[in-house]
Amino acid sequence: MITTTKTGAYLVNGTDLIEDSAEALEAVAAKTGKTPDKEEAKKGTIAYSILKAHNTSGNMDDLQIKFDKLTSHDITYVGIIQTARASGLTKFPIPYVLTNCHNSLCAVGGTINEDDHMFGLTAAKKYGGMYVPPHQAVIHQFAREVLATGGGMILGSDSHTRYGALGTMAMGEGGPELVKQLLSQTYDIKMPGVIAIYMTGEPVKGVGPQDVALAIIGEVFKSGYVKNKVMEFVGPGVASLSADFRIGVDVMTTETTCLSSIWQTDDEIESFYEIHGRKEDYKKLSPSDVAYYDGVVKVDLSTIRPMIAMPFHPSMAYEIDFVNANLEQMLHETEERAKVSFGDKIEYSLKDKIVDGKFLVDQGIIAGCAGGGFENICAAADIMKGRYIGADKFTMSVYPASTPIYMELLKNGVAASLLETGTVLKTAFCGPCFGAGDTPANNAFSIRHSTRNFPNREGSKVQNGQISSVALMDARSIAATAANKGFLTPATEFDGEYNQYTYHFDANIYKNRVFDSHGVADPDAQIQFGPNIKDWPKMEALPKNLVLKVVSEIHDPVTTTDELIPSGETSSYRSNPQGLAEFTLSRKDPEYVGRAKEIQKAETALVAGDDPFKAVPELENVVETIKKSGADITLDVESVGFGSTIFAVKPGDGSAREQAASCQKVLGGWANVANEYATKRYRSNLINWGMLPLIIEKGDLPFKNLDYIFLPDIRKEVEDKADTIKAVAVSGDQTKEFTMTLGDLTDHERQIILDGCLINFNRQ
Repeated sequence: MITTTKTGAYLVNGTDLIEDSAEALEAVAAKTGKTPDKEEAKKGTIAYSILKAHNTSGNMDDLQIKFDKLTSHDITYVGIIQTARASGLTKFPIPYVLTNCHNSLCAVGGTINEDDHMFGLTAAKKYGGMYVPPHQAVIHQFAREVLATGGGMILGSDSHTRYGALGTMAMGEGGPELVKQLLSQTYDIKMPGVIAIYMTGEPVKGVGPQDVALAIIGEVFKSGYVKNKVMEFVGPGVASLSADFRIGVDVMTTETTCLSSIWQTDDEIESFYEIHGRKEDYKKLSPSDVAYYDGVVKVDLSTIRPMIAMPFHPSMAYEIDFVNANLEQMLHETEERAKVSFGDKIEYSLKDKIVDGKFLVDQGIIAGCAGGGFENICAAADIMKGRYIGADKFTMSVYPASTPIYMELLKNGVAASLLETGTVLKTAFCGPCFGAGDTPANNAFSIRHSTRNFPNREGSKVQNGQISSVALMDARSIAATAANKGFLTPATEFDGEYNQYTYHFDANIYKNRVFDSHGVADPDAQIQFGPNIKDWPKMEALPKNLVLKVVSEIHDPVTTTDELIPSGETSSYRSNPQGLAEFTLSRKDPEYVGRAKEIQKAETALVAGDDPFKAVPELENVVETIKKSGADITLDVESVGFGSTIFAVKPGDGSAREQAASCQKVLGGWANVANEYATKRYRSNLINWGMLPLIIEKGDLPFKNLDYIFLPDIRKEVEDKADTIKAVAVSGDQTKEFTMTLGDLTDHERQIILDGCLINFNRQ
């Protein structure tokens, strides 16, 4: 059972939880002998101590963080380094690891994926970084094995940058935040709230880390209970979990929309570091004798049963037994959710997967930073041993998260055991998680121990009439399902025994293959560019006024970054800002790109000194209508900017990928309008690309798609830190005044918006 408190709580001696109330102080005093001070007790969390050690502002309310290490993969590092180079980068100031686990197949667009890899290798040589070749390790497993340190902080350009189980507070952000660190700038945030994930009991046989993670996500996602906060895992139940189990839960905290995570550490984690030859990097972490948390998620591990997150979000979490008992209803609800995302564009039906009253799925995948761990794969092999997936359409693939894990599976016989069942073993690769590998057949249903199951993330293309779907499950229940030839089965039905496997880490695998500059830059090294690698286009500073055309209107409850810029094969184009921009919203609103490019013609003409009305004739009437309201607009780049905006209820859930924002900017986007932003990551990406993160209250919109929004004196309002942003909706010859807000912005963020983007800011 998982519950949340309505108030904060004190944790005494790491075990006794006392919810905040009129009697709480007396209760704490009875246990400790002194009355606690709440503000002092807030400093007793593990999170506070780590943030304090990395804060450079001298003010714990307004943090300016410098991280210890950085990490990126081959979807993001080219753009990051190109941005930093344009801003004067000469050397990586802290360790920066470039992994190659996303665009590993080199199967799209000819040479462009491998060209990116060569860019990464030569950049690591020139600027003093590390380079992990394709198929060696997924980004987060390499970080666990090589980078994590007790009490450290790591920033990564992948949303699942989470190493809290190892005592490292890690955050996934868009590329521009890494650029700031590369330029010796800081990560600026308000002191986040800290939520205790208070664990008791221990998991029953057959329950794995994904089950625990999905149960937590299902409880907290919709309410936003941990949104933009730090999840701190404490309590007596933590000791019952292995290091791999904790890691498997920890990596999924991203799906709660929290800011980061951290765990208390013990002998189990010390052993992990020792196995990896880094015992000196271990640090025992625990809350102070009295620590105060802003909220508590109570997790009784013994009550959790095998879970399944139905399409199309990790929060659609149910017990597998419940789904099997209510199969028709559950599949009908999934079909109805599909209509919200896809409308009537495609035919989507799951009812034909009910065979003799059971749910027959088409594919099983255990992969990546969440599923590809040693213990998960060994447990799956034990469940499947002596069984066969059959010769029908059900398929099963397993991707160990790193070559050292793969090596141990070969040595201990687990690999052979899996292959005998009909399972395919593949190399370390993140592709199944984001649609660059193992895309199911049309209307097929895949069960995966991976991180996400958003619409289209598995690689299908609605614009081409395709649809398939993914449910998230733990490796153990996926194996039980595979052993049952594809019929959905919880691992608690496995009545055999799990073997005890000892992991041995072979460091020579990386020593012989990973390039490590040991922090020594080579200024004479030449970066190798491929023909697809392009510089960022020039971006203008924020003008006095903005005239924006609404070119997409999305009313889904949540819009994911996968819908804003699709994953899958489009990832190969992420070194080419203009090329990638052609895919923006392509699977959600195929007309977006054409509409955005059309209004962008006006800005292009204005910058060139030409007549914007000739480029976009309808603008002349729009501007005349605006002038009738008393606005003073002259046709020059300092007075006015023409461009586009989108409206979405709650955009930005999911990936850290900056391209969800930068592609809009490349196409002339000046702003987003939303009721709220799903994650800090996405909002920060908007800001770093010079886009206004506008917020409008829920309710009837004063504008509709293809209308215009005029923002008078917007530059001055940003400069003056205005509480409200004045706006005018223009529809034909009708106008309607309304207001929006920008939310909290740091001084640096305001200046980035004023300058037009982070690149311009740094050039100043």
